[in-house]
Amino acid sequence: MRRVMAMAMACVCGVVGAIAGAGEVRPVSKEEVAQAIDKGVELLLAMQEGDTKAEWPYEGVYRVKGQIPIGYRVGGTAIACLALTRAPGYDADERRQAAVARGLKFVCDAIEHPLMSEKDYDAGYDVRGWGYIYGVELIASLKLAKRIPAEMADACEKALAFYLDALQKTEIPKAGGWNYARPAGREKVARPSPFMTAPGLRAMFVARIAGYAVDEAVVTRALDALERGRGMAGGVQYAGSVEDANGRADGVPGAVGRMCAVEATLVMAGRGSVANVRAAVDAFIVHWEWLNRRRAKSGTHEGPYSVAPYYFMYAHYSAAQAIELLPEKERAEYRRRVTELMFSVRDEDGSWNDRVFKRTANFGTSFAMLAMLMPERGVEKK
Repeated sequence: MRRVMAMAMACVCGVVGAIAGAGEVRPVSKEEVAQAIDKGVELLLAMQEGDTKAEWPYEGVYRVKGQIPIGYRVGGTAIACLALTRAPGYDADERRQAAVARGLKFVCDAIEHPLMSEKDYDAGYDVRGWGYIYGVELIASLKLAKRIPAEMADACEKALAFYLDALQKTEIPKAGGWNYARPAGREKVARPSPFMTAPGLRAMFVARIAGYAVDEAVVTRALDALERGRGMAGGVQYAGSVEDANGRADGVPGAVGRMCAVEATLVMAGRGSVANVRAAVDAFIVHWEWLNRRRAKSGTHEGPYSVAPYYFMYAHYSAAQAIELLPEKERAEYRRRVTELMFSVRDEDGSWNDRVFKRTANFGTSFAMLAMLMPERGVEKK
């Protein structure tokens, strides 16, 4: 109760400044949302790239031998495929089906890439885990929706088994959870990142719902890691536990995206509370301007709250997901607020992009679409 009250007080204290700094926030109609999703479909179809026109690579500052790492290529492609399949009209849209089939084949074939190997993983700064996470979520989601092409059924089963096994085997020793930025050495204990651990758990939840066995001990350790990172004032550590930081979690304004992700994931797993989810969404709305100040800027973690640009669309998706765990009578107003904030930063061409890289509009637009589609789809629970 003390923690919920502290989170609520943080929201009340910041609400006036947040509204004043929100920018071009205006009412958004249901028709505009539907049109934005349709436009997103067209944009994503035009953005598919690669030698076989099969990819939607996520682009960040990190490179491997000068190239976008395979984990970003797999993860970005899987996210775009999820957005395309969940948008209305997919089953009657042959262009989308063909584009997703190419993307799905790329995701399945990528298990043979040497830098996706779980056996060769030795920690350090390594983003292949993002490929594991969204590879699992994509294939399990398509299986649940009965949208895996018959000719790809065997390849998808093999790939899902690979990605799920790799995700579980690359958890952080003893601490549990995952982090793409770890000390070199696979067996070294490191600080879990809620930014990665929450999506990792959600991917495992979808796989479980689709009928795949998951290691419950891995799930438990990851959930424990999320709980250790939560502070009394509502903030969530960027990495590690509150105890690591002498009992003080990172400041709420810079933590709102991972707060939504963590609190929603804990409730999905039967832990946490709806009150904490509500407080996290309130904090997201109140402190949104601090995220917006870092949108599409160069650099990564800069003051005063160490917000990185790549956190922006992730935070909107996480807030949208958290809203669907609130009591039904509360959802419409929260959806309205988050949608209006998101539309206030939509680019002129109809896309969303939180990076300085033009290519990453594929990722931003996909996450925006998935956020807008959340009310129709709902949230999978443990």
